[in-house]
Amino acid sequence: EMEGHFYGQVFQDSDVYKWLEAVGNILMLERDEELEKQAKHKFDYEPVISIVVPTYNTPIKYLREMIDSVVNQSYPHWQLCIADGSGGNKALEKTLKEYADKDKRVKYQILESNRGIAGNTNAALDMADGDVLGLLDHDDTLEPDALYEVVKCFQDREVDAVYTDEDKILGPDWRNVEAHFKPDFNLDLLRSNNYITHFFCAKKEIITSVGGFKEKYDGAQDYDVILRCYEKSRKVAHVAKILYHWRMHPNSTAANPQ
Repeated sequence: EMEGHFYGQVFQDSDVYKWLEAVGNILMLERDEELEKQAKHKFDYEPVISIVVPTYNTPIKYLREMIDSVVNQSYPHWQLCIADGSGGNKALEKTLKEYADKDKRVKYQILESNRGIAGNTNAALDMADGDVLGLLDHDDTLEPDALYEVVKCFQDREVDAVYTDEDKILGPDWRNVEAHFKPDFNLDLLRSNNYITHFFCAKKEIITSVGGFKEKYDGAQDYDVILRCYEKSRKVAHVAKILYHWRMHPNSTAANPQ
């Protein structure tokens, strides 16, 4: 076996792996304790965050991972609004019903036809009762403290929109790659490209006042909404933490921007 040096000591490879595993277990325990503290924390302002998701023939594995990432949030005041335009995907409909039956915060609607990504998102938006809206793609996931960190920003009552850092998850072993550490709000940069992308949240009154999502911008509908929300917002806050994971697969924009 190869030997390695660590702080002046010699370890066999197997010893190093055991040490790394032990450190990982400690970090996971600390993480769990922190999430428990977050779940008990009381903010002065505790908005319901309605997360809107348009689905279309989403692979069930990805669908479950997306929903589980919302259900497992440390901040409890959320609502998941899913509008499905798959047109008779029984496996998907069964999965949505399963989650909705277990948790009343999960709401879904089966659309009569596919309205496109903007139209399907607007259908999910129509279901939202929360003060804040969050945009989540049907096959992506959130870190368990994503909503907690977003709500921390909204304690400044002049903040009307919030975005976080993100990375991508790449198969087949779903490694985290391409970390995107963003600057604080930069209008010139935003006018040149949608550097915000995910995770974006805004006051519901802001998104509804700009007319929701426009079908003529399908494929860039989020970019359009973000630009128009900026025009109505007093402050746009940035959470400098990777809280959103954008899945890369052959049919995703993350893997193929074209």
